[in-house]
Amino acid sequence: MIFLLDTHLLLWAAGRPDLLPDAARSLINAQDNDILFSAASLWEIVIKRGLGRSDFEVEPRALRRGLIEADYGELPVTSSHAVAVASLPSIHKDPFDRLLIAQAMTEGITLLTSDKLVAQYPGPVQRV
Repeated sequence: MIFLLDTHLLLWAAGRPDLLPDAARSLINAQDNDILFSAASLWEIVIKRGLGRSDFEVEPRALRRGLIEADYGELPVTSSHAVAVASLPSIHKDPFDRLLIAQAMTEGITLLTSDKLVAQYPGPVQRV
């Protein structure tokens, strides 16, 4: 299967694997699964790091390089993804999470999240 990681799972997988839920760790480490990260997650990290958020203290360039070296696939943000956000119900206001959900829907892949609100969206979202 192909999985897109939400930003917190991505940060935990890359730098704090001890925080990963067991289900997420199993899916990420399974040989037959492809794991993707979104350019939107890196954008979120850059913005929230700039705001001084302690949970986003990773250096984005080093994170991207490490993810690519670890064979994570990179999913760019396209205009199709951006317009798909308009079709989402207003469950959650976070624009980054909404874009990740729209990407998963548009690409036909599953978004992995540990966020209860994100998991309420219809479509390819799996809470771990």
